[in-house]
Amino acid sequence: MRILVTGATGTLGGALLPALIRAGHQVRALSRKERQSSGRVEWFWGDLASGKGVADAVHGVDAIAHLATSGPRGRGAVDVPGTQRLLLAAREARVQHLLYTSVVGVDRVAIGYLGHKLEAERLIGESGIGWTVLRATRFQQSLDQRLRAYASFPVMLVDRSLPWQPVHTGEVAALAAALLAGGPEGKEFEFGGPQVMDTEELVRTWLQARHVRRPCLPVHYPGRMYAAQRDGELITDTDSRGVITWHDYLHPAPPALTDDFASEHTASPTSPANQPENDPDLHVYGGDEGYERPTRS
Repeated sequence: MRILVTGATGTLGGALLPALIRAGHQVRALSRKERQSSGRVEWFWGDLASGKGVADAVHGVDAIAHLATSGPRGRGAVDVPGTQRLLLAAREARVQHLLYTSVVGVDRVAIGYLGHKLEAERLIGESGIGWTVLRATRFQQSLDQRLRAYASFPVMLVDRSLPWQPVHTGEVAALAAALLAGGPEGKEFEFGGPQVMDTEELVRTWLQARHVRRPCLPVHYPGRMYAAQRDGELITDTDSRGVITWHDYLHPAPPALTDDFASEHTASPTSPANQPENDPDLHVYGGDEGYERPTRS
């Protein structure tokens, strides 16, 4: 199956591309930067905010994994108008299935960024295209990046009243790949991390794992979004959960040896087979939202 991935350069996109490749799919990826295609990933230049290049990227695909978003700091240009443009192109190309990645709690807390995500869900559900929505809790990788930024300050501000349910992007990507292979479900799925913890435990575990010493100052985060999180609206009690805990993510186990260990290590040390993190087809770098600055008009 040929699958187009929007937001392919984001945190989740970087996990989904290799998951789809391993499953044997033909992968096409949308990017706002010019990228060289290869035998594993076919890159298309396109801009969901303006619509340029989107029809070309959608043409000939069987399914779309729509990960791109403006993010919490955006104004919904990708989530709502961008999704409308993608749906128009998908209908014209007779795409059979669109999987949209959303956020746990959008149906309960339609505030700001989450309101944009909920509106995108509505547009997809009314589009006439076969669809599936996958709502996930906060990514462990995103929280790690956020805490790295906070650690640049001399004190960590900690709101002990906030519950978190971090989930590993690799597990979200594996579920997304399975849902794409299974065809449109016409419903929403929730997926969260295996444990719920407060901010103090989250930060303390991170500081220990990253060998960072910072005093923690108790505070109360203001705003409606944090109030909703405090009430547990952004966590899920579904049975569909990951197994990689926050501690596991921060302390990854060494890779297990395989039967192909000898052959893998007889190749050149600089071979992509021995450095998968440097293989552009298997690891894609980008920000959380998978949405980059334009490089041409």
